Amino acid sequence: MSRIIAIANQKGGVGKTTTAVNLAASLAVAERKVLLVDLDPQGNASSAFGIDKTEVREQIYHALVDQMPIEACFQKTELPFLTVVPATPDLAGAEIELVSVVARERRLTQALAPIRDQFDFIILDCPPSLGLLTLNALTAADALIVPLQCEYYAMEGMGHLMSTIELVKTHLNPNLMTDGIVLTMYDRRNRLSIQVEQETVNFFGQAVFNTRIPRNVRLSESPSFGKPAILYDVTAPGTKAYLELADELIVRLDKAGHTNHTTHLRGAA
Repeated sequence: MSRIIAIANQKGGVGKTTTAVNLAASLAVAERKVLLVDLDPQGNASSAFGIDKTEVREQIYHALVDQMPIEACFQKTELPFLTVVPATPDLAGAEIELVSVVARERRLTQALAPIRDQFDFIILDCPPSLGLLTLNALTAADALIVPLQCEYYAMEGMGHLMSTIELVKTHLNPNLMTDGIVLTMYDRRNRLSIQVEQETVNFFGQAVFNTRIPRNVRLSESPSFGKPAILYDVTAPGTKAYLELADELIVRLDKAGHTNHTTHLRGAA
């Protein structure tokens, strides 16, 4: 049975899609079977693998709204162990179309159930909001990874996310865990980065991954070439950091017996 991990933070520009794309690619390079589900109507995770959104027919919208089998939406990538379920701007309509649907928060759970045993990891790239799409992801997920940028407003909004996690655990998914917080856009030469790092570790403790994702131009460039960083520049510091993050995640889960991992956001899970 796969581990479903939602990459979520309602704040934009924190490296959420970058983390989803490159963590998925790094796990695939480690020969874990990975499904990356793009739940953001912007479809940036899809573009990062060279998927032309104008040519996409079956996408996550159809699995959620029309209840099409999600296998029909699978798209292969250059990485043999990685499959993508793409998204296009049509997905924005799902929030409205599902409003009156019974158990609308569980549409993604239902879509993933038949294919869970085909993958080791299912990575969900959430939109930068706490709307119905993100709620579907948190309801379907076994665990959450939160990208947190090393900038002034890093901690802002975490309270809202933590409250949402509490509500999801209470009403929809009592087994939701937190696999960790990953610090992104880290620059050890920058006093602010060091300060944010220290405050985050002091507050969240072991929930913070040891791996730091640095500011790296190669990470920013690779999506424009339709490739994850590992296929664009394997020697780049950002690429190496995501490989380390994947390794750290695997080690954490192995030590915890995979499905019984118990690292929590303090006060949130």
